[in-house]
Amino acid sequence: MSITPEERLNVAMTINGRRYRAGVEARKTLADFIREDAQLPGTKLGCEHGVCGSCTVLLDDLPARSCLTLAVQAEGRQIRTVESLADGQELNTLQRAFREQHGLQCGFCTAGFLMTATALLEENPAPTREDIVETVSGSLCRCTGYETIVAAIEQAAADGAEGNDDAKDGAQ
Repeated sequence: MSITPEERLNVAMTINGRRYRAGVEARKTLADFIREDAQLPGTKLGCEHGVCGSCTVLLDDLPARSCLTLAVQAEGRQIRTVESLADGQELNTLQRAFREQHGLQCGFCTAGFLMTATALLEENPAPTREDIVETVSGSLCRCTGYETIVAAIEQAAADGAEGNDDAKDGAQ
């Protein structure tokens, strides 16, 4: 049995603690599902080839390029987007560090960097500078020169990154 790209398949997943069910085309990406079906615009589409990292979300707590992941591949899985990080209007530690260290300029890549850094800090709350540089090396930013992004992640680690646990446990 083969499935055509236009064929609609039922999919159910949890995004930021909320369950979503929909009939989607087999070719629909997770990024498009998040932005269109779940109405969560924080996940950005940059290159749409998995190179830039702007579309990074956490799929079962691991960073994933949502532009390369089909929505049907997320069936039954837990997804966290940048919208899961803040508690209402209260930024989490990592977001505050990005603001304080000027780790963003145009902001287009920020969601991807935040999600990548969240995964790093959850796995390793005290990363070395080398750990941070290696982690962010898979994401592109045309504005900051990366130093302020690395500094923001270092600050968040030093501050305890306490906001990351809240995002993992709770839903928006």
